[in-house]
Amino acid sequence: MQRDRRDDLSIHKTVGPEGWRLRRAHIVRGMMGLAVVPIFAGFDEKAGVGRLFKYDITGGRYEEKDYDSQGSGSKDARDSLKKLWRRDMNRDDALHCTLESLIDAADEDVGTGGPDFVRSIFPTVKTITRSGFGDVADDEVRRVCEAILSERSKIERGA
Repeated sequence: MQRDRRDDLSIHKTVGPEGWRLRRAHIVRGMMGLAVVPIFAGFDEKAGVGRLFKYDITGGRYEEKDYDSQGSGSKDARDSLKKLWRRDMNRDDALHCTLESLIDAADEDVGTGGPDFVRSIFPTVKTITRSGFGDVADDEVRRVCEAILSERSKIERGA
């Protein structure tokens, strides 16, 4: 009897042949130059809490407790969120925290897009609360980004 190399891999033992085939298909697709690694957020009405799930390139799902970031600048964004995030934030504080972490990531990573004031291109921001799903208007996102950058320039000038 010939031994299958996959028998040495713990993933094959855990998920079985069909699971192995699906995972391998995800990995191959991910290596083709385009990979989408989503973050899903929502409000669990039964538990009365927000829930946040991240996925890895092979399709593995992980629930996060407080915050997460994905993409090329995710480490910089996550470092910023670690310093800024608080459990008791209101909507305005959460918006400020989120945009500041994105600006931090864009400053450090060329693949992360931050606000572009010249072309009036701003991050798309959504909110999820007990009341439902909502958009944050571009004007509000612009104002918050301007405030963040204004604060930073004051600090740099020593004002």
